[in-house]
Amino acid sequence: MDNHMTGHMTGGTIFKKMPVRLLGGLIAAGLALMLGTGMAVANPVDGGLGLQEAASPFMEQVHQFHNWVLMPIIVGISLLVLALLLIIIFKFNSKANPTPAKFSHNTLIEVIWTGVPILILLFVAVFSFPLLFSADVIPDGKRYLAQDTELAETFTSKSDTEFVIANDFSEHRRLSSKDHVEVFVIRNGERRELTYRKEFKLSGLKTDEVTIALTEPLAAGEELEIIAGRSRVGAKKFLDLFGTDNSQIVVAPSINIKVTGFQWGWNYAYPDEGDFEFNALIKKKEDLDDTSLYLFEPTKRIVVPVNETVRILTTGREVIHSWALPVFGVKIDAVPGRINESWFMATREGVFYGQCSEICGKDHAFMPIAVEVVSREEYQAWVDSEREFAGLEPKYTNTIKLAANADQAQ
Repeated sequence: MDNHMTGHMTGGTIFKKMPVRLLGGLIAAGLALMLGTGMAVANPVDGGLGLQEAASPFMEQVHQFHNWVLMPIIVGISLLVLALLLIIIFKFNSKANPTPAKFSHNTLIEVIWTGVPILILLFVAVFSFPLLFSADVIPDGKRYLAQDTELAETFTSKSDTEFVIANDFSEHRRLSSKDHVEVFVIRNGERRELTYRKEFKLSGLKTDEVTIALTEPLAAGEELEIIAGRSRVGAKKFLDLFGTDNSQIVVAPSINIKVTGFQWGWNYAYPDEGDFEFNALIKKKEDLDDTSLYLFEPTKRIVVPVNETVRILTTGREVIHSWALPVFGVKIDAVPGRINESWFMATREGVFYGQCSEICGKDHAFMPIAVEVVSREEYQAWVDSEREFAGLEPKYTNTIKLAANADQAQ
């Protein structure tokens, strides 16, 4: 060995001599960090840790990307850097290593620290591109029932077990795989998804008509529901090996909401429901029943139905704002002179909060967002009350009232 290598220890020697307790402690810390940051809370709370609990299929996909891809990489890099720092501190101080090596550069190490980050970024890209695509492209799925409704198209019955739907999507979005069709049986309001090959088969994919053939005819009182489209969103099996497949085909938006950011609040318009509109400002602390919601509760919430796709169209009046709902995985800029769009589909009822996420001026912190997710019937009743307040005739005939919003229509 050359004289200038005297006293030098290889990486393998270092890790062999590294205390077992230290390695165990680092691994335990890494696991605790991963488990802790993977926790979720329903809405913002004091001392909350991790992402908010997902309330949309897209946010479930974000959670999977965060917990299964990003966190292992982040924790692994952090532990590696920590281990190297500890090695330097304990193995290469003046007492433990009084004769320092005088060499510099190492081709292998330089190749590794250049190549490995590139490989890590490529690995992250493989999972992030589908996620970005899901966020950027508005879903175009369709729902088919036996009878034509406001939210569904009809399928054609060839027999008791064969049903046909039109494959009339745009050319690059046509149904071409079993993953592009979901079949459900509805009985007494309960939906049960059928298993491909075991309970139904498909034919005619990539053609103008797709046939769904059931292995057994529907029982008395059962109805068939078909969801078709290429907009499959949600958490899937990681690498097709781990976890469960909770993804689903998302249908095209049934509601459009135009959001205009201004200093300092939001203006909401429902063009599909008569184009009524209202402003939502921050609610004063003294007007709140629950003061913990100060800075979260606006003077008026927007209302949407559960399990329906909502398209959000954003713009700004004077400066750039950002409409953000973490629980739905939505964050879209509101730019003056420009229309941006995003979407979400709430999977459970409740009230969910967000805030402006662009530093837009002195009252940036006082632009809260609140979305109330309700049943379809309650949504229709709310729309009629808003239309009445705007001087419009009722659109629906529901009589259900929203207690939480009864005073907000005034």
